[in-house]
Amino acid sequence: MRLALLVPLAIVGACTLQDTSPAPPGEAAPKVSTEFLGLRTAKYTASDLAAAKAWYAEALGVQPYFDEPFYVGFNVNGFELGITPDSSAAAVRPEAGIAYWGVADAARTVERLVGLGAVIVEPVEDVGGGIRTATVRDPFGNLFGVIENPVFEYVTTRSPGPGR
Repeated sequence: MRLALLVPLAIVGACTLQDTSPAPPGEAAPKVSTEFLGLRTAKYTASDLAAAKAWYAEALGVQPYFDEPFYVGFNVNGFELGITPDSSAAAVRPEAGIAYWGVADAARTVERLVGLGAVIVEPVEDVGGGIRTATVRDPFGNLFGVIENPVFEYVTTRSPGPGR
């Protein structure tokens, strides 16, 4: 199974990627990119924005912080899930990348999403190292990934620019 993350991001200027893997004993600590501030928004589309807003509010357990006819935004523990209306959004669309949302228990989360009307695309699978992933299709045709990753360490950074 492959893991992919493709979400709309606005980035200005040249970008440098740096290795963030742990340093071997006796070596300098890895550098963290100062150009890329981290994931900010995963954007989905829906032909029925009101229905999508209601479904995601229930699925995420939070109400949107931004709610306009052109965009609905949810704050998911510091990351944004956005929905835009698209009258031509098909019920089933080809994959264009999948954002995997971190969860404590992938199996429990998938079971709850299916109970809300999602359909399993890729069942929960251990992809190695105790990391478990799954993908569902929401009722609006979007692929929605979940990842239970005991290895990933979330590191916060602050920046003076947009999206801080």
